[in-house]
Amino acid sequence: MAQEQDMKQIRKKHGAAFKAKVALAAVKGDRTVAELASAFGVHPNQIYNWKKQLLDGAASVFEGGGAAVEGPASEAQVDLLYRQIGQLKVENDFLSRRLGKRAGRNGWR
Repeated sequence: MAQEQDMKQIRKKHGAAFKAKVALAAVKGDRTVAELASAFGVHPNQIYNWKKQLLDGAASVFEGGGAAVEGPASEAQVDLLYRQIGQLKVENDFLSRRLGKRAGRNGWR
């Protein structure tokens, strides 16, 4: 039973930034994949896969002028900002009218 526990390993979940860092190091080519695998603690086959994904997806970075990357999240943010601008404009108009009435009564004009 003790051997079974030693044999089991928890899968590591690497983030996108880590994968990009490793793949870019592999693309540079100043170190071998075996050296990178040892340095980053991942299997060499994983480095080859990440490098291939990076090279296959590199062209998409330059397609669409960058607008495709933002997409719906950007549209939602723009919509939210327009709503906030409208709300602030209404509040500003209301307050300027209230201030205008008080200033007229007190002779502040």
